[in-house]
Amino acid sequence: MSRARVRAVVAGALALAVASIVGTPVFAQGAAAEAAGGGNMALAFFGAAIGLGMVVIGAGLGIGRFAAAAAEGIARQPSAADKITGAVNLPLFLLEGVAIIAEVGVLLIVLTK
Repeated sequence: MSRARVRAVVAGALALAVASIVGTPVFAQGAAAEAAGGGNMALAFFGAAIGLGMVVIGAGLGIGRFAAAAAEGIARQPSAADKITGAVNLPLFLLEGVAIIAEVGVLLIVLTK
């Protein structure tokens, strides 16, 4: 696995982990916060927004690195364009899928709040 791929995977995983850590403690206070008047609702939305932003930034960086590496590889060896494109597509789709799953998770958390 190349350095760019490792960095992209690590960036995506780190963004997802940070989003989970930032959002979870705030959302865990649901019943107690509602009983006390719901004062932490703005904090919950702020945590969700920060977590989602980190996930999207991490996924964007990873996808950008994949695309740059693929373009550079194709420029160096145009005859292998089909093989390079095929090898890059699956990790790109998986990385994009992680970002979409994180977005749906945050949206569900916000809508059920």
